[in-house]
Amino acid sequence: MTARRAEHRRDVVIEVTTRLMFPLILLFGLYVMIGTGGTGGGFQGGTILAAGFILYITVFGHEKGREKMPESVNALFKSLGLFFYNGAGWICILFSLATAQWLNMPAFWPVTDFVGVPVARSFLVGYMISVGIGLTVMASFVSQYFDLAWKEEDEMGGGEE
Repeated sequence: MTARRAEHRRDVVIEVTTRLMFPLILLFGLYVMIGTGGTGGGFQGGTILAAGFILYITVFGHEKGREKMPESVNALFKSLGLFFYNGAGWICILFSLATAQWLNMPAFWPVTDFVGVPVARSFLVGYMISVGIGLTVMASFVSQYFDLAWKEEDEMGGGEE
């Protein structure tokens, strides 16, 4: 640890504010991702989720940040997000539709008999694809932040203890 980092003191106000705001930031990110009632919002919601995690990591440090978002969970979110939004295209291919015609795919789902085509289409577009994009964006941004922070720490000589 460098002398500059050793001089850093805890600020109780910032820590308490971060503890209070962290769950609200995550909730707002989820709302932007899936609660707006329309398509889109996956990238914006994922960015807000990532900003919440980056705030937590900045205030409490890398060790506590890795407790909140371990690399295994980060890899799981990346893979799950890719599975969600790539899965929508593969479902279309399995039903012999062109990949660009995923908007017409819900007409072939068995669930459309119960809820109707517009509701099934809304589920596919509004939730599956948006959540997939949001999870991938969030996990990628947090992973990049950790990589850059560790690189800076290694260059400053703090990683060789």
